[in-house]
Amino acid sequence: MRFLPQGYSSLQLDIVGFLAILGESSVLVQSQVAALSRFFLLPRLLPAPQALIRTSRPDRLETTSGTVVGTHNGNCRKYVSHLAHLLHDGNNLPAYSIRCERITKRTDEPTKEPKARPFGPVSALSILGSVMSIALFTLAIVRDDGFALVAILALSFLSTIIGIGNRWFLKLKKRTQNRKVPPSDVVIYYPNGALLIVKCTEEVARELYWHPERCDYMVGPLMYRILSLNGTLILMLGVICLGNATLELQLGFAASYIILNAAYWVAAALPARWNWDLSNYKIDRIPIHDDDGRQNDTFTSVLFKAISITQTSQWAKIGDIAPKSKGWKDWLREAERIAKTGRALWDEKENVIGPFPDWDYDGALTKYLDPDQDSSNFV
Repeated sequence: MRFLPQGYSSLQLDIVGFLAILGESSVLVQSQVAALSRFFLLPRLLPAPQALIRTSRPDRLETTSGTVVGTHNGNCRKYVSHLAHLLHDGNNLPAYSIRCERITKRTDEPTKEPKARPFGPVSALSILGSVMSIALFTLAIVRDDGFALVAILALSFLSTIIGIGNRWFLKLKKRTQNRKVPPSDVVIYYPNGALLIVKCTEEVARELYWHPERCDYMVGPLMYRILSLNGTLILMLGVICLGNATLELQLGFAASYIILNAAYWVAAALPARWNWDLSNYKIDRIPIHDDDGRQNDTFTSVLFKAISITQTSQWAKIGDIAPKSKGWKDWLREAERIAKTGRALWDEKENVIGPFPDWDYDGALTKYLDPDQDSSNFV
C-alpha cells in the first residue's frame, strides 16, 4: 500500500488554512485574562483568531454560579465574582462542606490591583506564537515564497489588531465614604450545598463581592468595530495566501498550528488561578473544630454550623438558601436562638472556631416540618 505514489511533491495540503481557524473554545476560555497581559499585543500566530473578532465585548469578567449574602448588611448577589471564586478556590469545596476564611489586603502594597501574571501560561502562549512567526518568516525569505511571506505577516499582525481591540484594564470599585457600617462578613453558598464564610472589611467586600469588576477597554466601541472589520479582511487574506504557499511552508504552518492548538488546550486545562497575580490579597483559613472543610451528611448540619459561626440566620432568608415554608422559618429562628446561647465560637486568641452547641438540628427540623405537630410548642 503506497501513500505517495508520485513522491513527496504529490502531498496535498490545501486544507492547511483550516488549521488556522480551529481551536475556538481553548482560545476563548482564557481570552479575558490574556487581554490583560502586555504580551497580548505581540505579533504572533494565534489559533482561531476569529473567536476574538466579535460584534461586542464583555463588560465584566465571567461569574460563577452561587449566592453571596452579607451576614449582617442585607446585601445579596446571585453569582460569585470571578476574582472571589479564584481566591477562595471554590471548585475544590466538597458538597455539604463548610469553610471559614479571613481575607485582607496586604499592608505593604495597599494600592496594588489584581493583574495578569507577567509570565503565566497565557503569556507563555503569546511568546510561543511570536517565536513561531519569526521562524516561519525567516523560512519564507530563505525559500523565496512570496505567498507564505504575505500569509505570515497578515496572520501575525492580525493578532496585534485583535489585541488592540480587546486590550482592557481591570477597575475595582473603591470605597469613598468612611461611615460606620454593619459587619461586612459574607457567606457564599455554592450549588453543591457547600458554604464558605468570609471575614473581611467593607473595602474588600466591595471590591470582591458587591461590585463586579469593570472592563476598561483601551479603545472605544466604534474603533473596536473598525478594527474587527479590518481583522476579518486580513484573516481572509492570510488564509488565501496560506493556501497558495509552497509545500514546505504549508508543512511549517501546519506543524505550528498543531503545536499551538495543543498548547492552548493544555493551558486551558490548567487552574485559572495560575494566570492571575492576586498577591495583593492575603487569605488565612480559620480552622473549624471537628469540621474543617469535610463533607457533612446533610445540608441541615452545614446550615446550623454556619448560623452558629455568624450568630444570625437572616442571611439564609435573604439569600433564599433555606426554603420559605413555615417549618423552615421556625427552624431558622430556633437555630439562631440556640447559636446565641453558647459562647462566641471564634476565639481570637486561639484562632479556631468551635465547638458547636449540642443540638439535634435534624430532629428539630423533622418536628417543625411535620404538619400534624404544633411548632409553637417546641423549645
